[in-house]
Amino acid sequence: MHPVDNPEERLAYLRDMTEQALAGKATGVPAFDALALVVAECGIPHQWPRDLIQGFAMDAAGFSPRNEADLLTYCYHVAGVVGLMMACLMGVRADDTDTLGRANDLGLAFQLANIARDLSEDADAGRCYIPMDWLAEADIAPGEHMKTHSRPAMAKIAQRMAHMAAGYEASARIGARRLPFRCRWAVLAAAGIYGDIAREVARRGASAWDHRVVTSKAAKAGWVARALLQAL
Repeated sequence: MHPVDNPEERLAYLRDMTEQALAGKATGVPAFDALALVVAECGIPHQWPRDLIQGFAMDAAGFSPRNEADLLTYCYHVAGVVGLMMACLMGVRADDTDTLGRANDLGLAFQLANIARDLSEDADAGRCYIPMDWLAEADIAPGEHMKTHSRPAMAKIAQRMAHMAAGYEASARIGARRLPFRCRWAVLAAAGIYGDIAREVARRGASAWDHRVVTSKAAKAGWVARALLQAL
């Protein structure tokens, strides 16, 4: 949650090492050599790792969305594309566009929940992932969105974001039905755990950022059990 001195240099390194991995070259760096193996074994389209790197680039450039479409584009690059790659690891074919779309939706749901939960932390770091036109609609001035007087309006915006997340979560649950049992179980558990984050932020209203919303170990265990029944 703090800026680095050389973001462009780091991005160049990530891009270079990723391209070497995609080309099947040994890099001597375990993470990238593992990426090369996984991409080759699971048939992951090369554009997807590149799309993920673009998410890093957006943050390095100080990205802030102008509208909902910008927000969802960002969510794709930092989370939705991870869902696509994970789906391939779980056996989804690269031409199964409907199931892959639902895997992307799960990533979007996760990221929307994260953004809603972390609004205060992001503001402290000089970041804002709320679309500017949403803030304008709520009559919230730039840079004022986490001030005390803005909290009631921000609660409504967070509820709007949680509602969006719920829709994407529901879509992802349909896609989960098509996965092997163990993968289905894991995905449904994760969907429930992250969904609870968004739901709790919405429930707390203006006090959602007084204390960071977390999911307890007991609640996580509960979702693992419920997801087992759902998967069955």
